[in-house]
Amino acid sequence: MTRAAVLRDTAGDFRIEEVTVADELRADEVRVRIVASGVCHTDLLVRDQVLPPPLPAILGHEGSGVVEATGAGVDGCAVGDRVVLAPLSCGRCRNCRSAHPMHCLHWGPLNLRGRRTDGTTAYRDRDGRELNGHFFGQSSFAGHVVTPQRSVIRVRDDLDLTLAGPLGCGLQAGAGAVFNVLAPQPGASIAVFGAGAVGLAGIMAARIAGCDPIYAVDLHPGRLELATELGATHVLEAGDVAGELVRRTGGGVDFALDAVGLPATTRGAVDALAMGGVAAIAGSAGSGQDAPLGLTQLMGRTVHGVIEGDSVPALLIPQLMDLHAAGRFPFEKLVRTYAFDDIAAAVKDSESGETVKPILLH
Repeated sequence: MTRAAVLRDTAGDFRIEEVTVADELRADEVRVRIVASGVCHTDLLVRDQVLPPPLPAILGHEGSGVVEATGAGVDGCAVGDRVVLAPLSCGRCRNCRSAHPMHCLHWGPLNLRGRRTDGTTAYRDRDGRELNGHFFGQSSFAGHVVTPQRSVIRVRDDLDLTLAGPLGCGLQAGAGAVFNVLAPQPGASIAVFGAGAVGLAGIMAARIAGCDPIYAVDLHPGRLELATELGATHVLEAGDVAGELVRRTGGGVDFALDAVGLPATTRGAVDALAMGGVAAIAGSAGSGQDAPLGLTQLMGRTVHGVIEGDSVPALLIPQLMDLHAAGRFPFEKLVRTYAFDDIAAAVKDSESGETVKPILLH
């Protein structure tokens, strides 16, 4: 048995329950004892059923922990390894084969269905009833998880394991959008809409890439202060942000990152671009959101929709760990830790903006 935060219906909260996790592993599976798990906005979209995983379910997808057992075919990690877990990809489709696994053609079913590919689940409640899990390949709101080895990435010995989980989602989403998709040259201008975990990771990446100026846009003054500490050279809080960016830059920014994914921020990111500019839409408010963009405004501009930074997690996450060790990617400044039993407080603080990146300690 292990403890898990179970979401049984949209009207309820995450409930701490005793659950069972399958002892028998498939050949490619790994069992990980979770040490910590970040709370991400995507978990809350599922709670509200804006995203489709069926309930009851164990969510959580920014897990870090220690390998306890491996399947017969596992060769990429070993018992005792300290690891972080990343979203799942098939490894076989044309996008995976061309180094775009976060744009895997089977990404949705693999990460959001709540089941293994054969329809089974490794999780049951104390009465033996099945629970949906395998969320983003993991369901790290449980004390133990079963995940394919493709999701497992070893953590540097000198990195606090309790901090590592968000590297698997929010941090790679923002940093990857800058490094992999926008790929700015030193001296390029960039605007980042949203100073949550994704946006602040993008700001740190932009500073590493040598962008100047770096504009941060958010409604929370405290987050804008943190954005300045992490690399933003200018901040904007409200009003006609796109118009102000065009005015300040004499025609628009070279790059824009929408780390929110609301229609207003997507439109603002595109409207703020100079001719020849590139925008990355890395945030998501869920399905059913439309962002009307004028065809004239798109002329000479490029807009990319990005999942998880279009990264290869096995490459980008170690790179981010190395940058953190060098003091250039200080993501610990985003984090506040909570006891696992205090998940309700962590969720509340995340939704209010009080905490940028809550991490639950198991």
